[in-house]
Amino acid sequence: MSGLSNARPAVRTLSFRTLHTLLFAQSIIIVFASANRLTDFTTGYVHPNEFLRWVDLLNMLVFPLVSVLVSWLLKQHIETASTIAPRARQATLWNLTFLIGVYLLAASYGTHEVTNYLHTRFCADGATDTLCAIIIFHDDEFSHYIFFIGFTIINALLIVIQAALPYQLPLHPIDYGLLLFNALFISLGIAANLAFEAIGFDMIVVVALTLCAVGLLWRVGRQPLLVYYSVAYTVGLVLTVLIRFFQT
Repeated sequence: MSGLSNARPAVRTLSFRTLHTLLFAQSIIIVFASANRLTDFTTGYVHPNEFLRWVDLLNMLVFPLVSVLVSWLLKQHIETASTIAPRARQATLWNLTFLIGVYLLAASYGTHEVTNYLHTRFCADGATDTLCAIIIFHDDEFSHYIFFIGFTIINALLIVIQAALPYQLPLHPIDYGLLLFNALFISLGIAANLAFEAIGFDMIVVVALTLCAVGLLWRVGRQPLLVYYSVAYTVGLVLTVLIRFFQT
């Protein structure tokens, strides 16, 4: 019995350490991606032919790739950390769904970053010719719709998997603190994107994911990712409402 009692804390520590490390990695990605967008350090051109700026290249090939890899590792961690093993068909369905989300997310970034660069450089002065109209549509609408579909698929899948494969180990106060800390980065990212732009499809996506996370949290209980997503999206929506209220 003594060997078993000593093993359980070790298993718990390793399991939650992996989870918090992956969530912290997502927070770091958000910080660097935000700095890439909001500062002038990466506005130089990648190549003498000026096909893209570093800001566009990093947003297209680096930050989304790392974020998707972290999401995949989160998915794998949840599946292996639970004492409930997913059925073969269930695991296959989850993998296919994740791949669909990744493909759509990649397509959106490939479309958005190129057309956003062309939009800001050649069509920013209210140009109305056909070429600029096409570029602006890809930048402001088409790429956004594809992005939010892929984003919703990946994040909703993680929420569903966490609900289907719950942790058997209890959350300690320090776990809640780390979950809330990392969720705050998502909240700030949500508020930064929703509070200063016209309400559109993005708000619908965030509200839907919030309802999904909060609903499963109420039904399943305090599972790590359910707490993480519920806090992140709820606080993000509250911050958005407050910022918009004080702007008026």
